[in-house]
Order: sequence, then C-alpha cells, then structure tokens
Amino acid sequence: MIGMLRLAVAVCVAIALSQFPAFSDQYVQRLGGQVDALSRVAAEFDASAQGAGLTRDQALTDLSGSAFRDAHQANMRDVFARLDRARTDLQMLRIAGPLERMLLPHRLRDAETLAATWDDFRPAVPVTGAGLWAAGIGLALGWWLTALPGLVLGRRHDRLGWR
Repeated sequence: MIGMLRLAVAVCVAIALSQFPAFSDQYVQRLGGQVDALSRVAAEFDASAQGAGLTRDQALTDLSGSAFRDAHQANMRDVFARLDRARTDLQMLRIAGPLERMLLPHRLRDAETLAATWDDFRPAVPVTGAGLWAAGIGLALGWWLTALPGLVLGRRHDRLGWR
C-alpha cells in the first residue's frame, strides 16, 4: 500500500515538473516582451530628459512638487528598477537551458509576467528531451520525498513496533 502511494506521489511530481521547461520557455518569451516595452518607455523618458538638457536622475528629481508629479516620479523609478531586474533575469534565463532553469526559480520573479504566463499556460504531454528529463527528475524527486518520512521516522517505528 505504501509503495503504491509513493508511486502515485512520484508520478504526480513527475507530471508537474515535466511542465516546467515549457512554462519557463513561455515565461522567457513574455519577459523578453516586457523588457522591450519597458526599454521603449525608458528610452522615451531619457530622450525627453535629454531634450530638456537633463540627465535621467535630474529629470526624475524635477518630477516633484505636486501629488501627480510625485506619483509619476515614483512610477518612473519603478519602471527603471523593473527594467533592470527584468534585463538581468532575462539574460540569466536565456543563458540557462530548460533544465538549468529549474535551478533558477528565483529568476522568475516578475509577478506581472509570471501571472500572465500562468493564465495562458496549458499543460501538455512533454515530448521534448528537456520535458522528459524534467519528468524523470520529478519522478525521482517524488519517490525520494515520499521515502524521507520513513527514513527519518524508521528507527522510531522499529522501537515502537510499528513495522
């Protein structure tokens, strides 16, 4: 009975993990689109600042003095910070292969992009090498995770006569 339960959990983890390569590919594509869009906003802001004879920082500082200007300044600072994070994450995710991305979940941190990817993602049977490898890793991980409580509690069960 325990063996069947372990197998069921392992298969569920394998199925879930097999979807990660395709999901991360879609996330990278969307993140690339976000970087492009944010880069355009940043370039337009920088061009406006340059046209006024200001640097980016000077233009941001100049955006203050009223509730609207203060809010716009905060929004633009958020845009620049998000662009920097997204560029860094995109570079790391593009360098990494689909399986290597499983070790970089912290690089899937753009909440808006992650939510949009999740909303549009449809699980499918993995037919790529990366998907099959991810399924195998998930199967082994699920099997190991279900064995862990037995390994930790095994000696205690022996003393209590539960085996």
